[in-house]
Amino acid sequence: MFGQAQALRLVMRAFGAVERARDVSHGLKDKFCHGLAVAQDEGHIPSAYFQPFFVGCMAMMAASAFFFLSMSSFDNKWKTSILVSGLITFIAAVHYWYMRDYWASNATSPTFFRYVDWILTVPLMCVEFYLILKAAGATKKLMWRMIGLSVIMLVTGYLGEAVYTSGAQPAIWGLVSGLAYFAIVYDIYMGEAKKLAVAAGGAVEDAHNTLVKFVVIGWAIYPIGYMAGTAGWYGEAGQIFGMNLSLDVIYNIGDAINKIGFGLVVYNLAVQSK
Repeated sequence: MFGQAQALRLVMRAFGAVERARDVSHGLKDKFCHGLAVAQDEGHIPSAYFQPFFVGCMAMMAASAFFFLSMSSFDNKWKTSILVSGLITFIAAVHYWYMRDYWASNATSPTFFRYVDWILTVPLMCVEFYLILKAAGATKKLMWRMIGLSVIMLVTGYLGEAVYTSGAQPAIWGLVSGLAYFAIVYDIYMGEAKKLAVAAGGAVEDAHNTLVKFVVIGWAIYPIGYMAGTAGWYGEAGQIFGMNLSLDVIYNIGDAINKIGFGLVVYNLAVQSK
């Protein structure tokens, strides 16, 4: 009896702690929403910049739900690819939530959170190429080479955008990042990955060619955002050749196109292979 009574007291204490935590979280949420509304009314946080983070978060979360829920309709051959697609958009959705809050609190670009998102999701996008071409003979050496190049591309990009931001340094780090990007493009456009896709033929080649377009065209959006966020020969930070551009809006558009689009291409290939 003593043990049951003690257990009952512990359960009641746990419920009490949960209730107190809920009350505190509601209070913090109310204060945050009130502060956000005041800041927006006073013009400190332009809704034109704040809203894309919210929309991006919802879009990524919806895509994740779609990919995760559709996994059961495919055989084991494609489940991993669909899972990776869902992980890419889910990781992005979580970071967009934090980026939204960061922007609301500081009214500055959440550069650190964005690069943390990319350092996790971009290598996973490279893994997608490997998973698609695995049946055609793709090796892990190809996968790790693409992952390594993507990490170099992102780390050097972050150094130029957030660490070494004076003089010609952003342009130099941006050039190094661009070279790593073009190495990835070479691999998938005319290198080993391309040869494997041609050998596989059919739906695999079609899917590979579509993903290549995302990398060549879709990923090209990011250098525009990089230029908009740094000062260089192209103009001051926030401007490119005299045009006022927001790097966050550009990056958000790029993420939506590339992350969700990548997943949909893989999903379509899985459907065609049924």
